Amino acid sequence: MFKRVIEAIEKYDRIIIHRHSNPDGDAIGSQVGLKNILKENFPEKEIYTVGDPSKRYGFIEDSATDIIPDEYYKGALAFVLDTSAKFLISDERYTLADTVIKMDHHIFTEEFADIEVIDTSFESCCGLIGMFAMQTGLKLNTVAAKALYTGMITDSGRFRYDSTSAQTFKVASFLMEQKFSTNDIYSNLYTDELHSVQLRAKFVLKITKTDAPVSYIYTTLEEAKSYNADVFTISRGMVNTMSDIKGIDIWVNFTETENGVLCEIRSSKFNINPVAVKYGGGGHQKASGATVKDKAEAMAMLEDLIALTK
Repeated sequence: MFKRVIEAIEKYDRIIIHRHSNPDGDAIGSQVGLKNILKENFPEKEIYTVGDPSKRYGFIEDSATDIIPDEYYKGALAFVLDTSAKFLISDERYTLADTVIKMDHHIFTEEFADIEVIDTSFESCCGLIGMFAMQTGLKLNTVAAKALYTGMITDSGRFRYDSTSAQTFKVASFLMEQKFSTNDIYSNLYTDELHSVQLRAKFVLKITKTDAPVSYIYTTLEEAKSYNADVFTISRGMVNTMSDIKGIDIWVNFTETENGVLCEIRSSKFNINPVAVKYGGGGHQKASGATVKDKAEAMAMLEDLIALTK
């Protein structure tokens, strides 16, 4: 599966690594992990990472991205990680590279790379990158291992989601052969500012339960602006305030923005991905997202999710 990837890496002297915008722990972890694997094994090559910053996962070592000119893409190899669709990619200059490689674990949406490595059996893109290192015999350093492990635990819900498998723990075991503190990771993930705790409390009070085992939160543009928080925190960061509630099998967090309504959909029981795809989104069977044009379309999505439970 990884032979063509290694051949491409060996061919190019400059490699630029992309991931999706509004990055989560898996996007940052896979980007930092791959960068440091390449630096460790190919020290003569130029390795760069690009993309918008992530405040939430800025604690991951070496996560600051590079500012590079367009001409760096000439004669270069570009990676796009943890991204199934072109519109999600942070920094569209990947199209300027000679060769593009996609490495992803989401359900296939569209083809946009010269080499596509997609495996939905992995709980995270970090797990896929970890397996890439394992199967190709590439050396890890501590920074790479810790970043990849961080992405694995965030995308698997701390190894709770049913995407977690024997393969997950095989890769995690391989990463933990490097000496790093898991306490450092978990303290950063579980420690919150008082403002964040208070914001979560506000969202708990906003939960609306339907007649079906479906709940939702709807945040208007005016409300979102009043929360003194970024869109990522309000949308993806607050969706799981509705998880682990008895009688709720599907939950969705709607957040109005200047460019439409962000829809973060989660489920403990049903495959909600087809609904996300219907509205131009995608993701996983039990964790997907989409952006719709207005509240009316968001409510139509809600009705489709309710119908799914029947």
